[in-house]
Amino acid sequence: MGLNFDQNQDYILEDDVIQLKPLQKEDYFHLLPISLNEPETWDYSSKSAAGEAALKTYIDEALAERAAGKEYPFVVFDKTTNRYAGSTRFYDIQVKNDALQLGYTWYGKDFRGTGVNKHCKLLLLTFAFETLGAERVEFRADNRNERSKAAMKSIGCTVEGVIRNHMPLADGTRRDSIILSILKDEWYSTVKQNLTNKLR
Repeated sequence: MGLNFDQNQDYILEDDVIQLKPLQKEDYFHLLPISLNEPETWDYSSKSAAGEAALKTYIDEALAERAAGKEYPFVVFDKTTNRYAGSTRFYDIQVKNDALQLGYTWYGKDFRGTGVNKHCKLLLLTFAFETLGAERVEFRADNRNERSKAAMKSIGCTVEGVIRNHMPLADGTRRDSIILSILKDEWYSTVKQNLTNKLR
């Protein structure tokens, strides 16, 4: 059937806590404090945004991938603190397979463990399954990244396995990647309600 995804449309997803807006060049200034002061945010990432030059490249590359129809990056705004919290995106968008990946997610330290991630994931997963018509949403992370793995499991992801020596990191080493996913029937049967309950 194919995903109902229009890359040219500026999707804005929001609830009473979070607003997700398409990433723009101007968001460099909003995200710069995290980039300059919290470089450890990208310790397990394949693409680092730590430092002025790296953040600019990160945003430029994300926007180029959106223009190519491969990714759709968002900036995360926390309404409760009136501050920009980080970034996330859809990527590996497989229109014909009704599947995509959700990742490149990072938040400043002030926003970790606050519920921001669960609000973001509820918005993004609702959009993916209920608007785009996805059959599968996949997640990947460095297998050593216990914080990320715990966050994905807590929203209802199922572990599928580990790809060994999968990809290079920004520091030149390579990582094993853990693969997790949520399927459409799981979303409607349990995951959506369980995730919604955790926001209360």
